[in-house]
Amino acid sequence: MNTHPATNTPPASGSRPAHDARPVLVTGATGKSGRRVVTRLRARGVPVRAASRTGEHPFDWTDPGTWDAALDGVRALYLVQLNGSRLVRPFLDSAVRHGVRRVVLASGRGIDDPGYMPGSDVARDAALDSEAAVRDSGLEWTISRPGWFAQTFTEGIYADAVRAGELRLPAGEGAAAFLDADDVAAVVAAALTEDGHTGRTYELTGPEAVTLAEVATTLSKATGRTVRYVPLSRREYVVELGQQGVPPEVAQALANAAESLRLGTDAQVSDGVQRALGRPPRTFAEAVAATPATDTGDGC
Repeated sequence: MNTHPATNTPPASGSRPAHDARPVLVTGATGKSGRRVVTRLRARGVPVRAASRTGEHPFDWTDPGTWDAALDGVRALYLVQLNGSRLVRPFLDSAVRHGVRRVVLASGRGIDDPGYMPGSDVARDAALDSEAAVRDSGLEWTISRPGWFAQTFTEGIYADAVRAGELRLPAGEGAAAFLDADDVAAVVAAALTEDGHTGRTYELTGPEAVTLAEVATTLSKATGRTVRYVPLSRREYVVELGQQGVPPEVAQALANAAESLRLGTDAQVSDGVQRALGRPPRTFAEAVAATPATDTGDGC
């Protein structure tokens, strides 16, 4: 998949703008990437406003009454959008009024490819609108387009299956270049605090495509328990989810997500981590070894 062309020179490692004591707003601060971004920024001594519905600073995308308090006095922001919504554009209008200078948007790999994930037209169109809003905002912008997180298996939708010892998915022999969420956070933190990332769209993946069978083997080594991959048909998968009490519309959405693995649409390796950080991304094995298998996390 092609990335948008860069509009500036490559970032110099460690290059940072002049000191600014105003905080950086991180939305989705309890999610997989958001909480890691908060940790990285604070380790750099950057003041952070960690915003979410249940976190340190109250923020709800569906309640515009929470927007002004979140944006007040902020210099830069990391936007983890609400899937399927078109709220980024009005939120950025408010951000500009509050004097925000820089924005990093959490988007998604494949949003400009109609065949990337079946049944995702509404979410894809909304995400494309969010990207356009960021580019039109007049702010210094960077877009992060991560693919599948490696942590999906340790703190995401498949973590319970890993703990149970079986990954039962309609993914066939497909593979994906699973990405370490810590690499995503490193890219976001750099774009928020350093020069050289403005006008860039980073397609983010791991360094190699890994099959679900290889995922299971790696997880077995990392967790010390046997994990098997059991390929299912889509119908079998949806029926099993229904028997577990999963609502039909959620079961179909999960089947669509697994379908992208079966089709191998996320198997292509991109160079976004290398471009942004000047180093290669961590492997799937490195990512899961560093993440407790019993950890939990929500969202992006």
